[in-house]
Amino acid sequence: MAKEYQSELTVITKAKDLCRYVINATAKSPKQFRFTFVSRLQNLALDILENLYRANDTFVTRENLASWGIRLEFQHKSISEAKILAYVSQLAMESKALTMKQFEMISRLTTDVERLTGAWISSDRKRFKPA
Repeated sequence: MAKEYQSELTVITKAKDLCRYVINATAKSPKQFRFTFVSRLQNLALDILENLYRANDTFVTRENLASWGIRLEFQHKSISEAKILAYVSQLAMESKALTMKQFEMISRLTTDVERLTGAWISSDRKRFKPA
C-alpha cells in the first residue's frame, strides 16, 4: 500500500489530502450549513480528485494528440473547481461554518493542487508540443 501511494502523481496525493481534510473539517460544521456549504465543499473536493484521476487515466502519445485535449480539459476542470472550492470555503468561514484555521488549510491545499496541476499542464506542453 505504501509503495502504491508513493508512485502516485504528487497532485493526486495532494488532492486526496484535500478531500480528507475537507470531509473531516466539515464533519462538525453546524447543521444549518449541512446542505449548503458542507455538501458543496465535499462535492467540489471529490470532483477535483475525480478529474485528476480522469486526466491521469487519459493516455497521451505523440501519435495520439487528440487525447491530450481530453486530458487538458480534465486538468482545467480541476483547477477551476479548486478555485471555486477556495471561494466557497471563504464564504463558509465568513458564515461561521468553518474556522479561520480550517479555511487557511483548505486554501493552502487548494493552492497546492492548482500549482501542481498547472505544472503538470506545462510538463505536458513541453512533451507533446508539435516540433
